[in-house]
Amino acid sequence: MLSKITSFALDGLDGVPVEVETDINKGMVSYDLVGLPDAAVKESKERVRSAIKNSGFVFPVNKITVNLAPADLKKAGSHYDLPLAVSILVASDQLAATDFVLLGELALDGALRPVKGMLPLLISARDRGCKKFIIPADNASEAGYISGVTVYALPSLKAVTELISGVKEFEPVVLKRYIAKRAYGSDMSLVRGQRVAKRALEIAVAGGHNILLAGSPGSGKTMLARCVPTIMPDMTFEEALEVTKIHSVAGEVGGDGIVAQRPFRTPHHTASTVSLCGGGSGHVSPGEISKAHKGVLYLDELPEYSRATLEALRQPLEDRVITVTRAAGAVAFPADFILCASMNPCPCGNYGSAYLECTCTPSQIQRYRSRVSGPLLDRIDLQVEVDGVKYDELSSDGAEECSAAVKERVERAREIQRKRCGSVNALMDERQIKRYCRLSAECEAILKTAFESLRLSARARSRIIKVARTVADLGGCENIAPEHILEAVSYRAMDTK
Repeated sequence: MLSKITSFALDGLDGVPVEVETDINKGMVSYDLVGLPDAAVKESKERVRSAIKNSGFVFPVNKITVNLAPADLKKAGSHYDLPLAVSILVASDQLAATDFVLLGELALDGALRPVKGMLPLLISARDRGCKKFIIPADNASEAGYISGVTVYALPSLKAVTELISGVKEFEPVVLKRYIAKRAYGSDMSLVRGQRVAKRALEIAVAGGHNILLAGSPGSGKTMLARCVPTIMPDMTFEEALEVTKIHSVAGEVGGDGIVAQRPFRTPHHTASTVSLCGGGSGHVSPGEISKAHKGVLYLDELPEYSRATLEALRQPLEDRVITVTRAAGAVAFPADFILCASMNPCPCGNYGSAYLECTCTPSQIQRYRSRVSGPLLDRIDLQVEVDGVKYDELSSDGAEECSAAVKERVERAREIQRKRCGSVNALMDERQIKRYCRLSAECEAILKTAFESLRLSARARSRIIKVARTVADLGGCENIAPEHILEAVSYRAMDTK
């Protein structure tokens, strides 16, 4: 007898329908699984066999052939266990046919275990017209944010058969209400002094610009960087779903089932290029670049990262998407993040400090700084020098401005940008720059002087104009004024060295 059960395969962040076809006939006892299964799918044979027996059913002693169609698509993951088991039960007349989409891993005793990538699988299946799903109980939290579908989160294969046969009724997953979270441990009010750096962070977040903080050890670079997500607008539900899809594929979704606050990713400087960009053998997983989507990617001690790892940032910083290419094909992951990096100005860390003396030679400083290439620095809009703080500033009882107040100004500036061009200023192309960033003769003269004296590239010129546009938006100005261009140029600290 032949049976067909619908499941889905994960291709990047998209789900592809997979038909689990099972044929049971007389002949030599065997269990053949075809359709490009990976090792995890091949090993499902023994899990499915034990789960069927331990759930009170009979595993057929016949010739069993299972095909995962389409046959030319690589099948990876353990979520095929449940559709395989149900397909065998239907083909052996132990269970009625069903139109549920089935996803889940089986334990040997028949219990259902959670699987990665549940959210993108369910969203893709819904978009393709599927309405009824059966998933593991531990994946219920993710399913609670998907409207327009009926999802049953069940604990075991036995419960699945009871639902399909109508022996027992179960309640579907209840739709949840999304609430954005702001549980950050940092706040701008905790940072003493550093007025210039705080202003630069505000501009960076308001316009979606990348920022580099260069300063001596202990000057507060890391503390400032951790304040970046605290002044970013709350994530909308659509943004939260985008971010959660990525983290779901990586298996990093918490008990709430959704990522409700801006990600802040801080990979160590020993991180490999694959861990940063994504990849892996077989199933391609997102890297730190994609996990920082709609949030912040913080690279501390930037020159300590390998040259290959840093150069891999160049394409996603431009395109806001990263394409991971492997022998099996190419997968595109979103990578719309703010890059916040920090570094010492020299090996000893004191070059340019007003309080400490540098002990490095010019050649040592040059060698250290050359670890960060010019093309990468070109893609960082704001480069700010952060010096140490005086003791009187640290011990002062004066109140510093809190993140909530800065966040209000950021939201007002972003609203201006949304009405103007539909996105933040950092994403404007050359056509939009010409249209929305018209410069007066005085502004052009200032920019020309900076361009020639600092030997800037055409890309750096465009980024200065976009930063100036953000400065004007924060000030509520319709046009870019000379003081906005001057402030934008002042944030090119690395170009002046």
